[in-house]
Amino acid sequence: MPQTPEEESLGSLVAQASSHISDLVRSEIELAKAEFRFDAKRVGTAGAAFAAAAFMAHLCLILASFTIAYVLAQWIPNWMAFLIVTLIYLVAAAAAVFFGYKRLKGLAGMKRTTRSIKGLKEIASPDEHHPDREPVTRDGT
Repeated sequence: MPQTPEEESLGSLVAQASSHISDLVRSEIELAKAEFRFDAKRVGTAGAAFAAAAFMAHLCLILASFTIAYVLAQWIPNWMAFLIVTLIYLVAAAAAVFFGYKRLKGLAGMKRTTRSIKGLKEIASPDEHHPDREPVTRDGT
């Protein structure tokens, strides 16, 4: 004869709760895996599209460079026109390197994470002597 909820023992209720929790955790993991696979496919497709666009933009930049050089060649010698275009790109590259260097120079590192980990180490290792805590021995004194 089946037991009513009032008659079930605490042990069987804990077992049921444990079973339900493990089912819930497994379901959540499966959901996370499915979402990750879906998102990974979308990110991969978007990355390929961005790579194709970057390649085409690079080709356009090369063609624009030749166009600028040939336009300049109408007034100055060919070699000088191409040299001017090359120097413009060198200056732009140097400016980008300078900007990148300035941005990296300001990095602070992971100060908050380091501080948090040190705090966790202090909590996890009570054997070390801390100035604000008295050491506790096995006999409780």
